Amino acid sequence: MKTVPVEEAVGMVLCHDMTRIVPGESKGPAFKKGHVIAEEDIPTLLEIGKEHVYVLHMEKGTIHENEAAERIAKAAAGPGITLSGVSEGRINFEASTGLLDINIEALNRINSIEEVVLATMHTGQQVTEPHPVAGTRVVPLVIDEHKIEQVERICSEYDYVVGIKPFQHFDVGLVTTGSEVYHGRIKDKFGPVIRKKFSKLGSTVMDQRLSSDDPSMTRDAILAFIAEGAEMVVVTGGMSVDPDDQTPTAIRATGAKVVTYGSPTFPGVMFMVADLNGVPILGLPGCVMYYRASIFDLIVPRLLAGDEITREDIVAMGHGGFCAACDVCRYPICPFGK
Repeated sequence: MKTVPVEEAVGMVLCHDMTRIVPGESKGPAFKKGHVIAEEDIPTLLEIGKEHVYVLHMEKGTIHENEAAERIAKAAAGPGITLSGVSEGRINFEASTGLLDINIEALNRINSIEEVVLATMHTGQQVTEPHPVAGTRVVPLVIDEHKIEQVERICSEYDYVVGIKPFQHFDVGLVTTGSEVYHGRIKDKFGPVIRKKFSKLGSTVMDQRLSSDDPSMTRDAILAFIAEGAEMVVVTGGMSVDPDDQTPTAIRATGAKVVTYGSPTFPGVMFMVADLNGVPILGLPGCVMYYRASIFDLIVPRLLAGDEITREDIVAMGHGGFCAACDVCRYPICPFGK
């Protein structure tokens, strides 16, 4: 750190805030710590009584925090990400809609470099409205350039570190089971919820068909949807262990390969994932109807983003799969499913 005349400080980095006071109106920083002084800044500095300023001496091989953040962000950003402007040495990663995809291995390698910081939200989150999902900066005002070069080399080994997988549009068939609904004794409440959820994710429920508790009727409804071009079929109702709950039997009867029946998530235990020649068939438990966040919100966005769901994926959901049932649900800004 050294003091220099204002007129000689162009291109140098301020070591502290420069306060401007307008009597009766305002008091605040005219320039913030870390600001790189430009030619046009000199009149303002003189007006606020600064003929000399304390600046940071930039040695060869070092770069300013703003440049460092810009280089890290550009190296790490992937599809669906735009970068904010730099503010106090920090840049945010702004996500478009889709599934947040973080390369955790690369992220950990980057953060192992001393004085480098890249923080993200949890991977696998659905993003239905654009918002920030990550941020980067370095710790000091000035950092050795070789550290940033190291970050850039790490990022070059991967497609990206922070990206968005866009949701694909699916035509979805909806089969609602239960003799009480089929015969009109009660009104179905599942349909509107499922339509809204898929619409928010950019997909369309092509039709809803009712089935009794007869598993052959449910099986035929599933197969009919697939024959008509459905890219996913979801079946609601009949997923518990009661004798008349025959939805798992009906899904198996289609010839689909069952990935899992049961999920270590609360809510969402009685959940089934199956696959019939590339078409996912999901058995949805009743909790999907009345919980804002459930197994639906953990699995369906991944399928719409092109992910393949395995038994290992389901098993791993036990860690984080317990919903705290908060008074006000803020999903996905919460621990559920993380």
